Amino acid sequence: MFSHLSASLVDGLLIGFVYGIAAMGLSLIWGVMRVVNLAHGATMALGMFFIYYLFSGAGMNPYLALPLAALLAMAFGFIVYVVALHRVIQAGYLYTLLATFAVNMIIIGIGTTVFTTSPRNVDFSLGSVTLGGEILQGTRLVAAAASVTITGALYLFLYFTRTGKAIRAVSNNRAAAELMGISSARVLALSFGIGTMLAAVAGSLTATFFPFTILSGSTYQLKSFVICVLGGLGNPLGALLGGLILGALEGIVPVFMPVSWVPVVEFGLFVAVLVIRPSGLMGAK
Repeated sequence: MFSHLSASLVDGLLIGFVYGIAAMGLSLIWGVMRVVNLAHGATMALGMFFIYYLFSGAGMNPYLALPLAALLAMAFGFIVYVVALHRVIQAGYLYTLLATFAVNMIIIGIGTTVFTTSPRNVDFSLGSVTLGGEILQGTRLVAAAASVTITGALYLFLYFTRTGKAIRAVSNNRAAAELMGISSARVLALSFGIGTMLAAVAGSLTATFFPFTILSGSTYQLKSFVICVLGGLGNPLGALLGGLILGALEGIVPVFMPVSWVPVVEFGLFVAVLVIRPSGLMGAK
């Protein structure tokens, strides 16, 4: 029982790193732009198809293709911001909510037509590693390592570069940042691009160990909302902690009860955090 529990826990934690990256993009967009991005899950699904076609069509190693998928996703994020969000960003939460919902439906509609809803899978293996008696899949280890690397790179970018400091300035006080000569429009476009990139990268990593369709993103979007609230909405680094907690729950719960109870426990935790600590574990007061 203990060995099965520890194996499930470790496996859940490895997946939790990828969940954290997905939620990090959602949290960054909210923290800087105050936009609830309802197209986040659809963007993750696009990331899955990016990596699938780069792997199956171009024969690229999915992990070596990850930077290309990230660049494509960032460019897509810029386009979405300019077309759907730029004109309504000052209009209030409802307008941006509806705009991102429209983008979500457009992606799903076009994706269903182009890709159909037949499950795909990136059939790529890196073998396994035995550590302390536990067998760990190589793809999940690499995905976790990539997630940690991306988190570190994002932290360094936000805190130690001029552009990153501009993003934090706009997040704290947009009007004051503009008075200091910072172009808030460029910062918002860049922030949305980075958030979109993180979503697509998380989708790309997820595609290496789970089957997917164009509709798969909705499940991960709901998980991202839970993680953001758990770690602290608007705190990208808190999202990684929230992802680890959610991943651990997904590893532990099926050991003691049917797997169908996993979403019940997850959203029960979501409600509990909202009631007990609405700011999350690492959120501001």
